[in-house]
Amino acid sequence: MPRKFFRRFLPDGDAVRRHRHLARFRAWLEHPNLWHLNRDSVAGGVAIGLFAGLVPGPLQMVTAALIAIPLRRNLPVALVTTLYTNPFTIAPLYVLAYGYGRVLLGAGEPAAEIRQFQWDWAHWFDSARALALWAVDLGKPLAVGLVALALTLAAAGYFAVQLAWRAHVAYAWRARRARREKKAGKPQG
Repeated sequence: MPRKFFRRFLPDGDAVRRHRHLARFRAWLEHPNLWHLNRDSVAGGVAIGLFAGLVPGPLQMVTAALIAIPLRRNLPVALVTTLYTNPFTIAPLYVLAYGYGRVLLGAGEPAAEIRQFQWDWAHWFDSARALALWAVDLGKPLAVGLVALALTLAAAGYFAVQLAWRAHVAYAWRARRARREKKAGKPQG
């Protein structure tokens, strides 16, 4: 089952609620669907994480939590899924979002000159500021493209998890039926 796979990597809801820094949020974290591993909750968590991952700045996980809690989708999955954006992937994703925004806005919006952005680990604060300025230079196509790409990734992630989970369950049913038939001595087919 996919649950077994996910349970190995996700924290226990009770342990999170008992954490001393999260005690004041305990009432918000009580709903069982925030921690339950079912097809809809995990698919929703993946969609939320993919959407929130494109939020600018270091607010991706906060955004994912603020969306997952009221929608009652798997919180740990939503938080972990935001990690697809990192210093190595954010610039290509923003360039993709810029191109997506240009397509959606049509030819009326003049193309900005996209200069190369390079992250400097020795001066990470300056690099983060430079990344923000680089994004602002791209303007309206980037803003429209980020929202559109976030929605597209969220929808694609949701349906991919739904389909993969369903396929896994169908495969497990067939395998179980084949084992039963083999044990009973019946021919397969």
